[in-house]
Amino acid sequence: MGDQMTKDADEALVLVERQPEQRTALVRLNRPKQLNALNGPTMDALCAALEELDRDDAVRAMVVTGSDRAFAAGADIAEMAGASPIDMLRGNRIAQWDRVRRISKPVIAAVNGWCLGGGCELVMALDIVIAGEGAKFGQPEINIGVIPGAGGTQRLTRALGKSRAMEMILTGEPMAAGEALARGLVSRVVPDELVVEDALSLGAAIATKSPLALRLAKESVNAAYEMSLTDGLAHERRLFYLLFASEDQKEGMAAFLEKRTPDFTGR
Repeated sequence: MGDQMTKDADEALVLVERQPEQRTALVRLNRPKQLNALNGPTMDALCAALEELDRDDAVRAMVVTGSDRAFAAGADIAEMAGASPIDMLRGNRIAQWDRVRRISKPVIAAVNGWCLGGGCELVMALDIVIAGEGAKFGQPEINIGVIPGAGGTQRLTRALGKSRAMEMILTGEPMAAGEALARGLVSRVVPDELVVEDALSLGAAIATKSPLALRLAKESVNAAYEMSLTDGLAHERRLFYLLFASEDQKEGMAAFLEKRTPDFTGR
């Protein structure tokens, strides 16, 4: 059994289970009755869990999941319904999605059921998305008189292109897992009951690689969304050269030449 964010698993907003042999960790949103609606305390707990795992050298990859019915069906509307612009500004809840984006280790989303609003924005802030066949993705904020506020209009447009993203955001209609796969929003679609297992297996495979190379590869891919091609290529080249100062680079290339499995230490 893994450790948990509180002593009582029934009350914990986020559950954490480490997989020491695979050097991975499973982080589960734990508000199933609310379809894992992302209120402030839940996002705080999620960010704290991911940041703690990010600091743990024994963990090299993470998986975030929800429940069978919903990964996360959006933000908690009851928490925001009466808020003023000043309340929203002072609370700065959107910064929690930025905290997720800043995690340096690979984070895989394992998605079953509804993945809407802030939940869809959370998935897009992670690195790889494994979806169950019944998963549905969407940004339905237009139905309650607002727009996506945690990156939905930006990341969805980059993932799908302007026309399809515009249609989803203006109608609020969700996208099925099959189309999400065809359009590149998710990496793969598997049977619902295999989503977490598949994501953990992928995480375990990733965890065998050099932690330093994983971190810089993630940084470089993310930079592709924010830089011109010329700047991105220069950034990639600098990170590539930097890795030649690492013990992992020496070990990896020596292992290749010696036809053995490398033993990466993250140094």
